[in-house]
This record gives sequence, structure tokens and C-alpha cells, in this order.
Amino acid sequence: MNTAANTTAKTSNLPAEWRDFFTLTKPRVMTLVIFTAICGLLAAPGNIHPILGFTAILAIAMGAGGSAALNHWWEVELDAGMKRTQSRPLPSGRMRREDARDFGIFLSAVSVFLMGVAIGWLAAAMLLVAIIYYAVVYTMWLKPRTPQNIVIGGGSGAFPPLIGWIAVTGEITAMPVLLFAIIFMWTPPHFWALALFMKSDYAKVGIPMMPVVAGERSTRRQILAYTVLLAPVAIAPWAIGGTSWVYGSVAVVLSVLFFVLAMPVGTRERADEDTMTPEKTLFKFSIYYLFVLFAALVADRVLAAQGIIGAGMFA
Repeated sequence: MNTAANTTAKTSNLPAEWRDFFTLTKPRVMTLVIFTAICGLLAAPGNIHPILGFTAILAIAMGAGGSAALNHWWEVELDAGMKRTQSRPLPSGRMRREDARDFGIFLSAVSVFLMGVAIGWLAAAMLLVAIIYYAVVYTMWLKPRTPQNIVIGGGSGAFPPLIGWIAVTGEITAMPVLLFAIIFMWTPPHFWALALFMKSDYAKVGIPMMPVVAGERSTRRQILAYTVLLAPVAIAPWAIGGTSWVYGSVAVVLSVLFFVLAMPVGTRERADEDTMTPEKTLFKFSIYYLFVLFAALVADRVLAAQGIIGAGMFA
């Protein structure tokens, strides 16, 4: 009997709790999604009524949660085989698989409809693309087939600030595309740092993550390469005149720190999973990097609106 069948048998008489449904939305990932979406909304030129702004963020959060639930539903066998994920609601037997699927579809459908009716159909279309990108393109197609899954799939997590910006302006311009590009380029060094010290788990369940397929040496070099490529993209909003020196200086400092921390990771040949302190440090810093960078974007916008600094050309 396979893992899915075992899970179904274990959950047939176990009603799931609300905490299990909440877990399906991947709350930790959701924090970053919501934060970058809010930053995109607040940094955009123009104004949006607070209630509509809240509605837009709610729709984005629901869409992200729905696609995450579909990810849980599809990957139950994989999650059961990995130490990091085997305590999740489905592989642990606390929830029926079809309940996770139905929950994901419901959240996704409601989020797109809510965004379209309350905010606009361009933002709704982008939200729908983001959901399909993560739940289908990344989860069902890329992840089990190619070591480039994170590179190509990085777009799924890059949509929130773009959608937040569109919710205010109703259009796609250079700045929101750059915000998308920042997260897209940030994802490989961020996730591959994690994959290095989780390599055995991915190997055990047959997921072709870069360290498993191409080896540590190649992964480390690509982490360093993407770190270098990320820097000009992160600085670009300032370089094109979309922000002031406030954001620009923060982007420069953060990018230098990112490179400094990536150097010992990128130049090592290999290491045991329990001795990967530089890799774990880089992974943790990469999360703070994105939070601080997007917070600086909002701070730049607020200071410009108050006349304390000069506004960027897209303000």
C-alpha cells in the first residue's frame, strides 16, 4: 500500500482541526508574501482606500494560502518521506487528502473573484497566474523534473509586490516589474542555501534539487553567481530614478553583505550537513535581506510623500 493510501486509511475517522487547515497555508511563507504585497501596495504611486487596500492584501493572502494547500495535497507522498515535512497534516494522518484539495481550490477561486470584483481584473489575472504558477507549473511540473525548478519556479513567489502595485495603479510599469525581478533573482541563492543542508531529504524522496543532481560544488558556484546577479537588480529601482538615495543606499549595503556571506558558501567544496554554519547563516540572512530591502522601499516612498527627500520619477 502506498503512502497516499496509508494516509487515507489513517485519516478516515480523524476530523481535522482549524490549526491543520491554517498549517496548509504555510504561515511562515505567507508572512513574506503578505509583507512584500503590502510593500508593493504602499510604494506604488497614487492612493487606495484602506478598505480596498486590505481587501487586496486579503485576496493575495488567500490566493497564496490556496496554492500552498494544493501543494500539500499534491506532495503528500514526498512530505511523508522527508523529516522536515512528515509532521504536516496530511502525511501525519490528521487530515484527509481530498479536504486539502478542496480547501485549496476554494481559497484560490474566492481570492481571484474577490480581487476582480473589489480591485480590478488585471490584478485578479495576475493573482490567477501566480496561483497556477505555484500549484501547477512549479509543484506538479518543475519540481519533480528539473534541478532548475527553483530558478524557473521563483516567479511564483515574486508576484505579490507586483499585484500590490497593480492594485493601486491599475497598470504594469517598470517599477513593479523590477520588484518581481528582485524576488525572482533572490530565490535561487536563498533556497539553494537551504537545499544544501537538506540535501539528504530531497535525495531520499527523489526530488532533483540542484545539490542532489549537480552536486554541491556546482550548487555553491551558482549561489555565488546569483548573488552577484541579484545586486544590480536590487539597486536598479534607484538607478532608473524610481527611488531616492534612501532605498539605494540600503540596497547597496544589503547587497554587499549578501555577497560577503555568500563567499564562504560559494567557495567551499563540500561539507557535512551538520557543519554547514555558513549555509545556515546565509539562508537566515537572505530572509532578513528581503524584509529590510522592501521596508526601505516603503520608507523611501513615505519620506518622499512628506517632502523630506526628493521623490522618484515613478512617485
